[in-house]
Amino acid sequence: MNTGLLIIRAAAGLLLAGHGTQKAFGWFGGRGFSATSQGFHSMGYRPGHIAAALAVVGELGGGVLLALGLLTPLAAAAVIGVMLNAAHVHWPRFWVTQGGLEYPLVLALVGAGIGFTGPGRFSLDHAFGWSLAGNAWGVAAVVVGVASALLTLVAKRFGQAAARQEAGAATETNAARAA
Repeated sequence: MNTGLLIIRAAAGLLLAGHGTQKAFGWFGGRGFSATSQGFHSMGYRPGHIAAALAVVGELGGGVLLALGLLTPLAAAAVIGVMLNAAHVHWPRFWVTQGGLEYPLVLALVGAGIGFTGPGRFSLDHAFGWSLAGNAWGVAAVVVGVASALLTLVAKRFGQAAARQEAGAATETNAARAA
């Protein structure tokens, strides 16, 4: 069991951290922070640089913590939160081959599963003598991850409303100038 948990944590965590480095530094064919910020802004996450920073922290930070088995409930919450937002971006398509939410959903579920089972014996949590496994830690990770995802989506909704107001004001100004 411990070896299986190590393989799952390392694979999921390092792949997710790689996505974070794409966003932060442009590594592995990524666009880098500036372009990522602009992309988040265009999707309605305002301000885009804050949303991009949150995505980097969730993916890179959460992925590294998950891979190491360090502060595992926090890592699980970060993975769940960032991946639920990614799944929302890809909604309503499901399969990844169609640009769907399958991949982020799987990673969110891996985060939740590790949140409940804990990181196993081959982890830094275990090396430090921390027992961060079980239902209470799993529920806490899921609640914090889902809450962070929902808060981000609510902020996105407000950002989209502000963008519509800005666009409407610009249209009115341009119409007044033309008249």
